[in-house]
Amino acid sequence: MQYRIGRLSEEIKKEVSQMIFEEIKDPRISNMTSITDIEVSKDLRYAKIYISVYGNDDEKKNTIEGLKSATGFIRRELGKRIKLRYIPELIFELDNSIEYGAHISKILKDLDSRESEDK
Repeated sequence: MQYRIGRLSEEIKKEVSQMIFEEIKDPRISNMTSITDIEVSKDLRYAKIYISVYGNDDEKKNTIEGLKSATGFIRRELGKRIKLRYIPELIFELDNSIEYGAHISKILKDLDSRESEDK
């Protein structure tokens, strides 16, 4: 079952990415948007899609709003492209892990440079 969930996650990721960049024409959705991860529930009813957006907070908020408003379209298109009994309910969430990692990396570099100065 875990193998099936993994395959389904990758297929959803591929199809939704393609839709975001080629088919959805919402101006709120940033061009610098990527899907970082997808978690599909064990019963295949829900898919939580984590989105990373490069830009300021307004761009991130607008992109999530645009994707949430396009959820019906995306889900319908998924139903046409992926043959499943039930198409998962899509939940879009902002993923800040890339920015968080960059922030931690910057802190570590600052600490390392301070140690070098102290020696």
